Amino acid sequence: MADHIPFVYNEKDCQLVERFYRDSAILRLSLDSIDKTLGAIPKGPGIWLDPAIDGLHDLPKAQDPWKSFVKSFVDADAIGDPDFQEKPEKVRVKRFVAAVLNECLKKVNTARWLSVPQLPVVNGPSRNKINRQLAEGTREWKQESKFRAKLILPVILRHQEQVNLKTRRRPHVALASKCYKDADADGVWIVESSLSDQDGSKTFEQPRFPGLLSFHDELSELLPKDSITVAGPYWGMNLVLWTRGMVRHPAIRLGSAYQYHLPGGVLKTGKTRVAIPPLRRWVVASPQFAVWLKQVLEKIPREGAAHLELASLARDYHRLTANQDLARAQIASFYKEWFDKIAAVPPPGRALALYQDLSSAYVFGKSLPALPRDEGTAKRPERVAQQYMLSCL
Repeated sequence: MADHIPFVYNEKDCQLVERFYRDSAILRLSLDSIDKTLGAIPKGPGIWLDPAIDGLHDLPKAQDPWKSFVKSFVDADAIGDPDFQEKPEKVRVKRFVAAVLNECLKKVNTARWLSVPQLPVVNGPSRNKINRQLAEGTREWKQESKFRAKLILPVILRHQEQVNLKTRRRPHVALASKCYKDADADGVWIVESSLSDQDGSKTFEQPRFPGLLSFHDELSELLPKDSITVAGPYWGMNLVLWTRGMVRHPAIRLGSAYQYHLPGGVLKTGKTRVAIPPLRRWVVASPQFAVWLKQVLEKIPREGAAHLELASLARDYHRLTANQDLARAQIASFYKEWFDKIAAVPPPGRALALYQDLSSAYVFGKSLPALPRDEGTAKRPERVAQQYMLSCL
């Protein structure tokens, strides 16, 4: 079974899992959308069920129907209240935890993993008490319910400031370690939810990517060696962490939104994108990109693998841009092939294999004209591969 963990939220995600990711050992489903997904996923992979309560990060701004979903649990309003978070009442927190996790088992009593209810990380200590009480309540629920599957502690970072500098990381790493012990957890899932790691920002090279790697490294020093570890979803940093052996599982999305969004938030309609296989990245599908693609095909050698891949993209381009579902499938298919190529290498050699793979993308991209303006700071074709390369070894 493959190490990747797809995050599944809707019927279209289920269809892409069926087509490309049936070999996943675990699928992460979300309690707020479980009725849409549980009956549509393929048989075989285990289920990691997340209670989807981290949208309580900002309850007043949450959207229906998620707000209605979360308010069905006793004391949800209190858990989402900043004043209560600073001075939580243990009895109410425990009652909320039990309600949420009992609902998880009611929906999927065969789940292999459950997420420990946690609120996202904020700057300062205002959520330390409530996250520890949520973790403690989970441990007590586990003992009382005789739950025998695995518990995964979410560490949902919200801003680069929480990982960039060691002085800022230290309290968040320490709290995660305490919550892990308080919950009697079996694993940890870490995601920096503000990170859109294909944007090409100069800050990725220093300090963001190094800071994220250090966060994982420093927390791993405090956890049991056999802990389950998950990172992402991202586009590339999840793969970097996995190939370097810093996590056991890269979390992934399915053809869109290679980033984590809190439940209940406002999701903008995304632009149609397509993957550019030789460059190990995606791009906004636009008339300007179609012109760029034609220019590149006229420039590069016809006998090379890159020409073959780009010619295939050009042939399918009209269909992809006319149907966002087809574009998502093209991205999901490419991503699976990319992952499988690296996974075929024995674990000790994967970081070097990813580095060499990205190096080829970098060298090829350096020979090409700039991408359209839609790509912003990632207009240079080699930019994305170059930034991941710097973190591989």
